[in-house]
Amino acid sequence: MRLSPPLLLCLIALTLAGCETLFPDPPPEVETRPFQVRNVAKSDVDLVTETNVRMTLDLLRELAVKLYKRNPQEWRKAGYEGPEQAAWGIFLNERRDVAVLQGSRSIDALRLTFEDGYSGDRVYALVEGIRTMILAAYKGKQEFYMLDDLDPQKIYNAARNIELAAWKLGNERDASGNFFLLSNELEGPVKNLSYERLIGKMIALQDSMARIIADKNNRTIKNVIQSLARAVFLPI
Repeated sequence: MRLSPPLLLCLIALTLAGCETLFPDPPPEVETRPFQVRNVAKSDVDLVTETNVRMTLDLLRELAVKLYKRNPQEWRKAGYEGPEQAAWGIFLNERRDVAVLQGSRSIDALRLTFEDGYSGDRVYALVEGIRTMILAAYKGKQEFYMLDDLDPQKIYNAARNIELAAWKLGNERDASGNFFLLSNELEGPVKNLSYERLIGKMIALQDSMARIIADKNNRTIKNVIQSLARAVFLPI
């Protein structure tokens, strides 16, 4: 049974709401978008897609700051003054050490994050890998119009790749037995799963968007089932 875009939007809201704690902080004020003439050429799905990409990048930026705070040795590799500056450098394309990625983007950059011999900033590799992968799944765009034709399979694959990256964060270790990057804290009196929640929201957004696009274009998404321990990043 196919779901209409409005119903799927409700599913997105419910999915993201389920990721919050039982006693969430008061919600921030929602910024409304002023009317623009070019929006006349956009369908409801186009506007939803733009919101999806914007929310995903906002969540990814938040994740970058949190990872840098948990792994201060990474932002120091590039000579930044703190985690916020290092994170913003990624999204403003102002990284001083862009060469350390060796030209890698998308899933190639993600792979570098978990390579034992990689000596560069692993948070940079992870976040820039996800950022460029997301943009590639949406044809490199952040603004969409009625004639834009997105491939829901690529968006679905991006969700699975984020899922795999999250698993690697919590399970893969270097030759010395240390995690490549510290994230969730499961030991001690207070457990910190905030990284998992942020990543879960990004995955939910892509899965919901893939279904919306597939429904709009009457396409079928090929579900990919992999054992995470042996999984590989899917092409975008």
